[in-house]
This record gives sequence, C-alpha cells and structure tokens, in this order.
Amino acid sequence: MRELGVGIGWRSEIDLTVERMPGIDFVEVVAENLHRDHLPESLRVLRSRGTPVLPHAVSLSLGGADPVDGARVEHLAAVADLLDAPLVSDHICFVRAGGLDSGHLMPVPRTRDALEVLVANVRTAQSGLGVPLALENIAVLLRWPDTELTEAQFLTDLVERTGCLLLVDVANLWANARNLGEDPLELLDALPLDRIAYVHVAGGVTVDGVYHDTHAHPVPDEVLGVLGELCARTRPPGVLLERDDNYPSDAELVSELDAIRAVLATAP
Repeated sequence: MRELGVGIGWRSEIDLTVERMPGIDFVEVVAENLHRDHLPESLRVLRSRGTPVLPHAVSLSLGGADPVDGARVEHLAAVADLLDAPLVSDHICFVRAGGLDSGHLMPVPRTRDALEVLVANVRTAQSGLGVPLALENIAVLLRWPDTELTEAQFLTDLVERTGCLLLVDVANLWANARNLGEDPLELLDALPLDRIAYVHVAGGVTVDGVYHDTHAHPVPDEVLGVLGELCARTRPPGVLLERDDNYPSDAELVSELDAIRAVLATAP
C-alpha cells in the first residue's frame, strides 16, 4: 500500500487550520461536499504542495439492495480525477432502501445473502472508478438477527472477492466493543491487515452507558489503545484524525495528532 503518513480530515470550518498546520502528510475530504469541476482554494493550496487529498464518500450505499446509483459513482470518480487522488473510499453500509434515505450509515447484516449483494455492488462501483476503492467498517448500535458470519469472515470474503482495500476505523472498533461487547483484538487478529489502505481515529462520548462515535470530542485513550494494538500487528500506511464538529483549538488538534504519531512510532 502507498505510504501516507499522518493526516487529518479537511473540513471547510477548519480549512485554514489544516492548510497552515505543520506535519500534515495527507488529508481526506467528504466527496459529496465537493464540486466535480473546481476545488476550494485551501485544497488547491494543499495539492500545489503535493499533499495527497483522498475523497471519502458517504452515499454510495453499497450494502443496500437497491441498484448502485451510477451518478454517485461518476461524481466520486470525477472528484478523484480532479484531486489526482491515489484512492477513494466509502463505508460498508447502506443508507437508502425503498426510496427512503436514512441519513445515517446503517449496518449490513452479516449473512451470505447480504455479502452477495455487497460484493456485486462493490464490483459495480469499482468498474466506474479509475482508482482503488477502500471500504470502512462502521460503528453500530445493534446486531441484525440470524448472523451467519463473523465480522472478520465477512470483511475477509469481501476483500478476497472484490480486491478492495480496507479503511480500518479503530474508533468504530472501540465503539462496537463498548456497546456490543465485541472483541476488537480478536477482529484485528483475523483481518487481512495487508489490505489496509489507511486508518481512521476519532473521538466520542458516553451518554447513559452508550458510547457515541461523535467525531466531536477528544480521542479517548482506549481508542489510541486499539490503534496501538493494530500497530503491534502491522504498520498501517496512514492514520487520519477525523473531526466533524465542536472544533477545538489548533493546539488541541496538534496535540491529538502528536498522540497518534507517538502510537504510530511503535509500529514495526
């Protein structure tokens, strides 16, 4: 995989912060927030410096039974071309069904039938993209009934059958461990770690005993702990800090990035 380093999610609210922050190796931008034919000035500045900008989609709904929306794939491909991006990403989820849009990333049942649908949709999307596609594990608050595959089996089969990459979100692994009692270390031991494109780190908050992956709070030590466990098993090509709301001071963002760098330095 291409070496990316340590990055941060580019958002318009912190565009100048990201542009001026030292030591940013790459950034990620929500693909649906960009026009396909021109870039915000801050992203043009970053690209002029050679900083990779990776489009991260949220609306392909690859885990849904509805046909893949070709216009959304085309937009993602156009944005990737505009950015000269080495890869693009989306989530292992669905967001639409029966003409309704949930507005949230909904989990895909871990069944063989659901896997068949996901594989077919991923292949359709890949055929319209000019760069590799990475897919991200999501945080969930429920389990669908009649599970037939572990998450590791589900993800491994997906990777083997489509050739996609993995975008491993360690904050989501921690959220699922906290809320559903899943073992993130067991999952890390079983994943095809050689297919990791890069890693997400984000913060959240516990409310009434439920951990919410808000991307609006500091990164908990436990999430950095899961990142450390991943780094003990493999050196990820890149690690990116996500922040989508309640933006802290520049110094606090720098401190969180430094904490990530310290963990990454422990990788083999």
